[in-house]
Amino acid sequence: MKTLAMILAGGRVDELGILTYFRPKSTVPFGSLYRFIDFPLSNLMCSGIQRVGILSQYRSSSLIEHIGTGASWDMIGRHRGITLLPPFKAMHASDWYKGTADAVYQNLDFIANHIPDYVLILSGDHVYHMDYNELIKFHEDMEADATIGFVNVPLTGSSRFGLGKIAHDDERGGRLIEYAEKPKKPISTWASMTVYLFNYKILEEVLIENAKEESHEFGRDIIPSLVSSYKVYGYKFKGYWAYCRTIEEYWQANMDLIGEHPRIDLSKWCLRTNLDHEAIRDRAPAIFSSESDGNGAIKNSRIYHGVRVDGYVENSILFPGVHVSEGAQVKNSVLFFDTQIGPGSKIERAILDIGVSVGRECEIGKKNGKIVTIGMHTQIPKGTILDEGCSVQPKMIGSLFKERYYPKDTFVIP
Repeated sequence: MKTLAMILAGGRVDELGILTYFRPKSTVPFGSLYRFIDFPLSNLMCSGIQRVGILSQYRSSSLIEHIGTGASWDMIGRHRGITLLPPFKAMHASDWYKGTADAVYQNLDFIANHIPDYVLILSGDHVYHMDYNELIKFHEDMEADATIGFVNVPLTGSSRFGLGKIAHDDERGGRLIEYAEKPKKPISTWASMTVYLFNYKILEEVLIENAKEESHEFGRDIIPSLVSSYKVYGYKFKGYWAYCRTIEEYWQANMDLIGEHPRIDLSKWCLRTNLDHEAIRDRAPAIFSSESDGNGAIKNSRIYHGVRVDGYVENSILFPGVHVSEGAQVKNSVLFFDTQIGPGSKIERAILDIGVSVGRECEIGKKNGKIVTIGMHTQIPKGTILDEGCSVQPKMIGSLFKERYYPKDTFVIP
């Protein structure tokens, strides 16, 4: 049976604040080297699903650059490939997708051209490793019209997700009895992973019907309407899954990569990325000084090529091009590509976007405090203190900082 994958990769998440000012969530850097969209793409590669459409929309330049030809995921050839699908309707001007279902509906012609038996619809911004063949096998065994991937989440906070009641037909899952999108009162603790497998003709039928409505979301509109009319099943995924919709969740997922027994073991996940993006493959080896005063030391952290540490780094994620100067300390933080930390500065529980420059003797964040976020290409002037929970708008140059000290939860703008 032939499966075509469609990845929803064009959305921005307000809760991630400045990290998605200039990029969709799918290309937010993660784990010292990767982007969120690397996870579904690598899962598809390892599952042997080689035809992929990527639904792009919001500020898609970073997504286009990252995907490139698709060769990084071995998806280039006569019968395999990745196609970027921006919004477009008929013969008229470009029009934004009006929801996840509308995004796929607008590309039914692309799907039809590939004549698939199944269409696998995925979110482009979740962290997990799944063999989609196991989902497909369950779908076929149950003779389902549609199968939704679910993961068990804590009861507290479960109402943030689409939740499903699943019958116990099989240890892998069962018939979906009820589905509710972000209900005020949880109906279960099985949360939708935004992994939807449809028989092609069923998908076409329900999307054409939904196009007549005013709302066009899979979770809010399509899935609830399917439960009573079609054979819909819930597949229970038992592995690690990170939603990363908030700054705290994003930070925690990065921290899950480190420690003596990390919850995420990327060595077993067959994860690929585009090593040409941000010139990763051209970076020099990492450099650590070896001074007797502890400079150049790294403890329980994840780094890659191009990092230079002349200070001290602990419990942190450092991307290529990061430089931690002599006397500087970085703890419990995530530093994106080409971030520079000046001598004597202290960074604690912070996320610094691409190309941030921190001057001498700055203090950013606080132990056990709320996460600080600093936008890309920002210049923090010498001696600046940012208390816990502060956020700095991208591309702030030093002269735009009017204060030396910014109290808790300040949003720093010009």
